[in-house]
Amino acid sequence: MVSLSLDEKRRFIRHSLCLPLTYKVIGASLKNGKESISQTVNVSAGGLLFAALKPVRSGRVISIEIPFQDKIFNVQAKAVHCNKNPETKLYNIGVRFCRLNAAFKVKLIEQLYLISEYRDLRSVQLGKEVSLEDASREWIKRYSDRFRRMYW
Repeated sequence: MVSLSLDEKRRFIRHSLCLPLTYKVIGASLKNGKESISQTVNVSAGGLLFAALKPVRSGRVISIEIPFQDKIFNVQAKAVHCNKNPETKLYNIGVRFCRLNAAFKVKLIEQLYLISEYRDLRSVQLGKEVSLEDASREWIKRYSDRFRRMYW
């Protein structure tokens, strides 16, 4: 496996974001290959970091499912590092996306979560329920250009 220099590892800006996910190590034994539930620590255009109860060896391919409302987004990623967090006692698994379209999926999911949070905020601010469609239009008008520049 080719090791990445520090510059290559930091090529993408990371954004703290807590998204629920389910993951499974591909090709693992039946004992270790079962689905596990977790959440992201941060995401970037190149990959994501999530917490896990058990370590994942670098180089292993991982199937990741990220739910949003009634949809489930599937991406495949390769583990690039695994470090135990001394505070949480969990393993931080850093993965890079296997395909460019996986990066676009995760970016889309992030935008959907941000719009959903924005909708909740606007509903509280206005004292009435704001539709997801109205919140989406408003969020895109206000924040999509800044969001795009953060990633690309």
